[in-house]
Amino acid sequence: MSGSVPSRSSGAGGPGTVGPVQVIVALLAALVVVVTGFAWHSVDALISNIERIGDLGLGGSRDGAIDILLVGVDSRTDAHGNPLTQAERAMLHAGDEVGTNTDTIVLVRVPNDGRSATAISLPRDSYVDIPGFGKGKINSAYGATKEAERAKLIGTGLSDSEVDKRATQAGRKALITTVANLTGIGVDHYAEVSLLGFVLLTEAVGGVDVCLNHSVDEWMSGADFPAGRQKLDGPQALSFVRQRHDLERGDLDRIVRQQVFMAQLVGQVLSAKTLTNPSRLGQLSEAVGRTVVLDEDWDVLTFLQQLKDLSGGQVKFETIPVTDLNGMTGDGESVVRVDPKAVKSYVASLVGGSSRETPQPLVNPDSVTVDVYNAGGVAGLAGKVSQALSAKGFREGTVTNYSGRSASSSRVLTADTSDSRAKAVAQALGGLAVIADESMSPGSVGVVLASDYSGPGSAASSMFDLSGPSTSATPVPPAPPIDAGQNGPKCVN
Repeated sequence: MSGSVPSRSSGAGGPGTVGPVQVIVALLAALVVVVTGFAWHSVDALISNIERIGDLGLGGSRDGAIDILLVGVDSRTDAHGNPLTQAERAMLHAGDEVGTNTDTIVLVRVPNDGRSATAISLPRDSYVDIPGFGKGKINSAYGATKEAERAKLIGTGLSDSEVDKRATQAGRKALITTVANLTGIGVDHYAEVSLLGFVLLTEAVGGVDVCLNHSVDEWMSGADFPAGRQKLDGPQALSFVRQRHDLERGDLDRIVRQQVFMAQLVGQVLSAKTLTNPSRLGQLSEAVGRTVVLDEDWDVLTFLQQLKDLSGGQVKFETIPVTDLNGMTGDGESVVRVDPKAVKSYVASLVGGSSRETPQPLVNPDSVTVDVYNAGGVAGLAGKVSQALSAKGFREGTVTNYSGRSASSSRVLTADTSDSRAKAVAQALGGLAVIADESMSPGSVGVVLASDYSGPGSAASSMFDLSGPSTSATPVPPAPPIDAGQNGPKCVN
């Protein structure tokens, strides 16, 4: 795969730029909750306006819960692909960049009895394995895959709209797989909300109350608020949940902002029944229709019926464990380090079940010698990839050009595809295919690099971790969960 797009690590931009989208999609969790109070014909009408998409590789294991991946996207179009108006773009400080960023990623676990819900935030800078790319920030999985797929499809005779549709689908599938691999949880359903959706949904409920411990004036996010309790409209709320600069724990404190906002939104609507107002319902219907995307196999009405006994106090917001908030890659990129095993264990514990963790090859890299062959047109690529493997602990073997038949795709060669050594190498290079080659001797491992390679050691190396763990990890103490049942908003920094 080629044409990777590095993730943006900066915060919200100034005028004319777009910073990270925050909390947008988690409002869909609130929507799922609040519509349970509507007349069913109103719910049906609302749901019928939502854009539906298929073939996302959904369907998790039977782990005692319905698992929903909620994604907030920074997009200059609505859910149906229509460009935002100039006034809307100005309101959102949306620039002219084309890339898609997913800076809000939330896994919602709803036990099968429907009596509780846990929204688990995944920090956008979490440094994880991304299929086809190797190590990278989790918020780059969607956009990087989408743009790589777009590059492959341009010139194939497909219309621009079809190219964009297929590329977007590839991006969504890559993110779903990335989240499933990190958490050990198979994703059952997918929901996506755009930047505009955050503002419109907030306006539809008449604004949301928040509380700040201290006044704030931070120009990059536009957050300019006094201390104390206050009601925010849509644009103000967007600034409130976008801020990460001038916060002690950066992204993690921003996630706390998101979570208290979501909790207040859910509790506020459940208790006051804000959306029984016909005009509010009309606003909500328009907001959902323009900005929400759901997978086509999701029977939302049946799901809502499962939630009929859900109360605000049973809607909780948590964050995956973090091992290093101020991690750094070999190229100097700031990342948030997470331990996949700890994440899997934590997520599974939230519904008392067991995770669907994929068994990892039990291999000591120092026992594996890897031959690397360059079958593409990038000079020196085999040497760089061999160095990347050495940094991960593998032993360097032959490094040269490939003399076999023309290779259209990169792969790991081995005598037996079940060989755990070959699987370990494939995993280290971003999930390459493992192919049986009868010319290989038992136990030997070879890597063939074609023009599609974009893993560790490639030109996209800024996305990959060649340095191992940070030399000075910043410990991150766990925060107590936030729920939607308290009286009034929780005050935060």
